[in-house]
Amino acid sequence: MRLNKYLALATGISRRAADEAISQNRVQINGETTRQGRDITDQDTVHLDGTLVTPPSTFVTIIMNKPVGYVVSRDGQGSQTIYDILPEQYHTLKPIGRLDKDSSGLLLLTNDGQLAQQLTHPSYQKTKRYEIKLDKPLAPLHRQMISDFGVQLDDGPSKLQVGRLIEGDDRKWEITMHEGRNRQIRRTFAALGYKVTALHRTHFGTYTLGSLAAGDIQEL
Repeated sequence: MRLNKYLALATGISRRAADEAISQNRVQINGETTRQGRDITDQDTVHLDGTLVTPPSTFVTIIMNKPVGYVVSRDGQGSQTIYDILPEQYHTLKPIGRLDKDSSGLLLLTNDGQLAQQLTHPSYQKTKRYEIKLDKPLAPLHRQMISDFGVQLDDGPSKLQVGRLIEGDDRKWEITMHEGRNRQIRRTFAALGYKVTALHRTHFGTYTLGSLAAGDIQEL
């Protein structure tokens, strides 16, 4: 196993951050400072900043109901992050997909790389559902455009399934999508003159949020 992958599995940092730590001479293998590209065997011992690190022997996956106001990142750059409210035993887990700071709802975190690949790779096309609220009623023509034809964005067309949440309320909608581009739902509605004032994810593939309260977690 490559050293950067080993460090990522053992600590939860990204492979890029692992490469930076190696370049900064913060990583030792069998007591000696090492280089990038090194392979690790079962007989090797690895230290990061003087602390012994080992990959988990079992996989752990959790669902978190992410509250509004938290960044899905280890470095919030001045903002609170999900790791500020996660119990310490889950700090090595990595998020699968993202929710922006102003969004809430279902967030998966895991140390299972294969599961993360299956849920995020475009070829698997996992369905995701969101409940949104707009700043003004959605016009029927715009609803048809989004669902039937798509809206052209800078990174390509965006086509979403738009379903009514509450009969008679044209501000609240359920959005179903298979893609996962950055802030895609918000940008799609913004292109038509709307602002998404609330966005809450309820489903990700076969996973559902259920009655999990904001900030709570459920281990799978």
